This record gives sequence, structure tokens and C-alpha cells, in this order.
Amino acid sequence: MCGIVGNVLARADRTPDASVLKRMADRITHRGPDDEGFLLRGPIGLGIRRLKIIDLDTGHQPMTGENRSIWVVFNGEIYNYRELTDALRARGHHFTTRSDTEVIVHAYEERGLAALDSLEGMFAIAVWDEPARTLLLARDRLGIKPLYYAHLPDQLVFASELKALLEHPAVSRTLDLTSLSRYLAHEYVPAPGAIFRDVRKLPAGHWLTYTEGRVRVEPYWDVDYHSSSLVREEEAVEELRANLDLSVRRHLVSDVPLGVFLSGGIDSSTVAAFAVRHVCDRLQTFSIGFEDASFDESAPARQVAQFLGTEHHEEVLSPRVAVDLMSQLPELLDEPLGDASLIPTFLLCRFARRSVTVALSGDGGDEVFAGYPTYQAHRLAHAYEHVPAWVRDRLVRPAVERLPVSLANLSLDFRLKRFIEGMPFDAPERHAVWLGSFAPVEQRDLFTDEALAQMDAPPSYDAFREILARVRGTSWLDRMLYLDLKGYLGEGVLTKVDRASMACSLEVRVPMLDRSIVELAASFPGHLKLHGFTTKYVLKRALRGILPREILARPKKGFGIPLGRWFRDGLKPLLREACSASVLRRGGLFRPEVVERLFAEHEEGRRDHRKKLYTLLAFQLWASRYQPV
Repeated sequence: MCGIVGNVLARADRTPDASVLKRMADRITHRGPDDEGFLLRGPIGLGIRRLKIIDLDTGHQPMTGENRSIWVVFNGEIYNYRELTDALRARGHHFTTRSDTEVIVHAYEERGLAALDSLEGMFAIAVWDEPARTLLLARDRLGIKPLYYAHLPDQLVFASELKALLEHPAVSRTLDLTSLSRYLAHEYVPAPGAIFRDVRKLPAGHWLTYTEGRVRVEPYWDVDYHSSSLVREEEAVEELRANLDLSVRRHLVSDVPLGVFLSGGIDSSTVAAFAVRHVCDRLQTFSIGFEDASFDESAPARQVAQFLGTEHHEEVLSPRVAVDLMSQLPELLDEPLGDASLIPTFLLCRFARRSVTVALSGDGGDEVFAGYPTYQAHRLAHAYEHVPAWVRDRLVRPAVERLPVSLANLSLDFRLKRFIEGMPFDAPERHAVWLGSFAPVEQRDLFTDEALAQMDAPPSYDAFREILARVRGTSWLDRMLYLDLKGYLGEGVLTKVDRASMACSLEVRVPMLDRSIVELAASFPGHLKLHGFTTKYVLKRALRGILPREILARPKKGFGIPLGRWFRDGLKPLLREACSASVLRRGGLFRPEVVERLFAEHEEGRRDHRKKLYTLLAFQLWASRYQPV
């Protein structure tokens, strides 16, 4: 695992500034504390910070091939590198290392851009093709590894993290107000946008080429929902078991100590259950508990660990520790992210890093197998739409709004109020309302007139419609799964895990997002994923006899923290200071009176504004560190 940076100039008679390249790489030392490497060769500059995982001795980057015309820096892991090495050797390529990076070099020499299709893993890759005077950037199929770039008039700059890109003097800190609006709506900035106007994220499953000032961006992979009603349940279960076993086994390849995150939920328990089959020593597992019982999952995690016979490690997150960690948010994130589970994720990564350098996670299972309660809510909404309007508007909505506010995790009043709030919209906007923070109409109230006037377009949910324009699937479930795969997972969950883990110099792998798993699940008909109101149906069937029955029957809980309560006590001073009227007036973006109303309604127990308040807090803390203009 690494952090990569680079700068290529449009003119071949100029060379990038070595000191700038060094500053960019140093800014992400946490991603690779073990080694560094640089290439300055004509108009190209490449840099890397390396965390040694595979081929500890000879895997130094930048790496080149036999004729020194192709150069590569690479962040990630190629899990099928051994098979590719054998195939490329048979084609006459000479290998000097045991590194998966060298596979990329020779695969590109052999097939050019087409080599991307053969790579199985997580990656952000930069290839300098000297004969073609072309830089290639590529990001893995699901966006597990990040890659930012800025296309400037005379050059292109790229980096694994935005903070490294900002070390280049030509990259402006001008705030992109459309991206800010989309962040407030979705709690992340959807790709290809970024929070700064000059910057873009390379979307998952895409490549970019830069040749003498010209940029081209194209997809090389996308998920295709082509389910058939002829798929038999028993065959689907057996095929899924085999693919899960293969994926986890591949993800266990490492030359350094390795463990598994274990929450007690189905996804992480699945990864642990298949991992114990393939490790020589006793598998190490790690979990985080909470003092608040409604958020705590440490007991089922211990149960799974005992059932599987793992060496289990557990730490408890207290409000005091969370408050201390919250002040570190700006350093953890280079873009604002409204997912408060970043805090326990960072603590879990820091805790695990004391024992291992690589950890496997269950992330992705919900988006691949329909595990979120929102999918059940969509099914319920289809039935609710047939209820007479007068019953919904005069009886149901007033009754739900009168429910007392509970700050427990996924409380009944929270779920019912979110459900009713989303009902006036069509399915994509409804999905956005249920998952996000500030609806477009709320943003028009929150933003100042000056900020609204400077936006390219008014607040909207257009980002979701742009994503859905690309979906290869027609059912409502396929469309919502695609939204979550490309949005919430790709730019939310995976961003959170990457930044939290890399801040601790820990590599996190996600076997549930192996291409074989994603494509197999996409080929299953919807009823094998959401069976009535049973989520992850085929996955649960595949795990019968592998995991305890009560674990498979547990409802989805999520990895939340007790923000609602903490915003009334331990986190209240930080929230009030970061979002004070004076700070907001200086920023010129948000109306202080609107934010004050959110404070008052939450503190007095009239409304549960935990999501909105955290989304604002995360942005304000980010802005205090990065000083956008």
C-alpha cells in the first residue's frame, strides 16, 4: 500500500520541479512510511511513499521494464499477480522482483490499456509511456483506492490524496460551490467532482490519458445487472460460497502480519469465517465497542470470534476519546465527509495497527447483496403509495411527527420520520433524502443569497440522476444498488476506510468487492438479494452452517456513534465553536440563524438533527484547516 504523486508537463523541453514533487510525497508519508522513490525524466515527474506489504526487499518504485521505456508507480494490491507473472514470463518477459508492481509494467508492455482488464485487485496506477509521451492514470473498478488530479493549462498534477495535490503551487484552493452543495445533500462529494474547482477525482473503473496537454477519460469496466429468472437458488448458493472462499484466500496474500475487522455483523463475520480456513496461525480479529448499549456490537463480535476460534482484540470508544479524535478530522480528511463512523473506524485501525499491517474488512456486502434497510423501505414505499392521500397526509404524517425524539441507534421514530420525509419524491430523490442530510429546499434556506448566486446551478439531486444515466439494469432494486455502489460506497464508505486506515499506515482489503463477487451478485435476480423484506437472502443462505444462526438473523445495525447524545453534552462545545455565528458570518456561506435553529431544536429535544449537525461540523472543521477561497 502506498501514496503516489506526479506531475507531467505539456511541453517536452521542460521538467517538473523536484522540490515540489518531494513536498507532495512528504505530505502523504503516512500512506507509506517504509520507503520513497522518485523519477524525473523529461516532462514527467513521479513520486511514491511505500508501505511494504509484498516483496519487502526488491519492490522499490518507480519501477520499469527491460528497455526502461515504461515506468510505473502504484498504490494497492494485485491479487492475481502470481498467475499474471507466470503468463507474462511465458510470453518472454523477464522479471527481476517478486512484486505485483512489476506485473503492471510488463502487462502494459504487452497489452497497453487493455492490460487493465487482467488486473484483479485494488489500485491507483500511474504509467509513463515514454515512446508515446503519454501518462496513463487508472483507478480500480470499485474505487477502493483514491486518485485526484488537476488538469491545468500547461500540465497535469495527480496524487492519492487531495492534501498532496495542494502542495503544488499551481493548484488553486477555490471552493467549488456545486460540490459543496452535493456534499451537503449526500454527505460526500460524488465523483468526478471534488471540493476544489481545479481538482477532479478519477471515477472508479476509469482510465485517464494525458498526451502533450490533451486529457481523455474513459470507463474500462462497469457493473452489469443482467439477472435471469432461470438461476436456481441452490446453484447460486454453491457458486457464491466458492467465490467467497476464493476471494478471501486471494486477499490473504501478504508478507507482513494480517488480521480481520470483526463487528459481529454478517459481512465481517463472513470474511473471518472464510479466512480461518486459509491461515496457518490463529487468525487475529479486531473490534470496537461503545459504552452506549444501543450502538454497541462487541457482544456478537465476541460470539463470532469464539465460534471461529480467533485471537480476538477489543477496545471501547468512550465519549472523551471521541471528542479528542474529532479535533483530528481535518488531518484525516482532505475533503469533507459527513460520515461520523470515521471516528470509530480510525480508532479500530489504530488499534489493529499495533498487531498487524494488513486487515480484511467486510465493507461492500450491503451494496452488493442489498443489506441496507433503505431497500426494505423502498419496497414498503411502493405499497404505501397506494394508501389514499388523505390518510397519509391527515392521519399518518401528523402521528409520526408527534412521536417523541429518541437518540438511540436507528430508533423507531428516526426511521419512521425519515421514511415519511422521503415519500413525496420519486425513487432516486427518495433514496437521497433517506441517506443524506440537507435536501435541496433546505439548502436554499441554509445558504446565504451570495453563495446561492455564485453557484453554477441551484441545489439539486442531479448527481444521482447522472449516476443512474449509466446503469445497466432496469429494476428498481438494481438502480438503487447501483446508486449505492457508485455513490455511498465508492465516495463515502471507501473514502472513510482508506483515510482512516492510511492515517495509521494500515492496509485494509475488501474481499466482498472482488470483481468475481460483484459480477456474480449482479447476475442474481432481485429476489435472491431482497427476498420479500429479507435482506442479503442468498448470502445468508450461503452461510448456513458456516456462521451461528443467531448472527445470520441479527438485524442490520451499522457502525454509528451516539452523536445525538454527544451533541447535547461532550461534543456540544466543539460544535458550537466550529459553527458559531461569528465563524459562519466570516465564511459567508451559511445563514447563522438557520444553524442556530438546528442547534436549538436538537438541544431541546424537538428534533433529531444529528446528521445535519455532523455534516456541518465536518465541513467547518475541514474549512478551518484548508482555508478555501
